[in-house]
Amino acid sequence: MVKFSEDHEWVKLDGDIAEVGISPHAVEQLGDIVFIELPDIGTNVNKGDAVAVFESVKAASDIYSPAGGEIIDVNTALADDLGAITADDAMHNWLFKVKLTAPSDLDGLMDEDQYKAMID
Repeated sequence: MVKFSEDHEWVKLDGDIAEVGISPHAVEQLGDIVFIELPDIGTNVNKGDAVAVFESVKAASDIYSPAGGEIIDVNTALADDLGAITADDAMHNWLFKVKLTAPSDLDGLMDEDQYKAMID
């Protein structure tokens, strides 16, 4: 099941590992991505920490961790192929994975219907 944050990140949970990406809506709002900065593996983060940056022709946007834990993987392929970051592929292009220290951090996230209602 996918959950969404108010900051337009999506989360897929597998046990205590959260796979995090940005929503198609966020990709559309950003426009053409010209640079991304991903977190370092091994970094400990808290819920709400800015952990990545997307720069587009319009603006730079922070990407936040929806939960606390340790960054255990990053999708470096995206940094090498910025053209792959599209609204159509946004739900398949995870950015980083967090090994959760407090899975309850995800309790306040929205399901897809709630998220669609928020952005409409």
